[in-house]
Amino acid sequence: MYLIGLTGGIASGKSTVARRLVRRGAVHIDADHLARVAVEPGTPGLVKIADAFGDSVLLPDGSLNRPALGAIVFRDPHARERLNAIVHPEVRALSNALIHAAEEEDPNAIVVYDVPLLVEAGVDHPFDLVVVTQADEQTRVRRMVELRGMDAGEAERRIRSQASDTERLQVADVVIDTGGTLPQTQEQVDLLWDRVNAQREQRSVRGAP
Repeated sequence: MYLIGLTGGIASGKSTVARRLVRRGAVHIDADHLARVAVEPGTPGLVKIADAFGDSVLLPDGSLNRPALGAIVFRDPHARERLNAIVHPEVRALSNALIHAAEEEDPNAIVVYDVPLLVEAGVDHPFDLVVVTQADEQTRVRRMVELRGMDAGEAERRIRSQASDTERLQVADVVIDTGGTLPQTQEQVDLLWDRVNAQREQRSVRGAP
């Protein structure tokens, strides 16, 4: 198995890169999806969140009130740390299970673990390669306003609540610039795919009897 860690700030093009890699044959694991699974009704994660933040973060049906929780944690770094301390271990356990399952199904699989908070959460899976998507803040704010309906101030707060570009670039083996056109981004991903396949083949040759 070849394990790629894919990260980048909000609206930096991670989903575009992930879709292209899946189209080329990669197995995709989405940390954001796992974070939702980890706090579904009846899970230990949701119980811990309610204990930490109160019943105001629950909807009448007992599910998580995401806007209410988001309003708390995106304005209070300490609250965000409390939330991360609850959710990250749950996501780690779920991702471990999926990575092992992908390897069992295909020992030669290329697995892309799409994890926005790779730096913030200190994710330490044994990645063969860490890929960081990069776009300037102005481009990312525009995307959030146009595509997600956020106001510019909220978009800027979301960006600044995450790790800085400098912090992400320090862990990057490959940087994909998503600030240009879609074809330009896809071309970079295709080159990455070729590189990964070449490295995987070299590793197979070294391991051959």
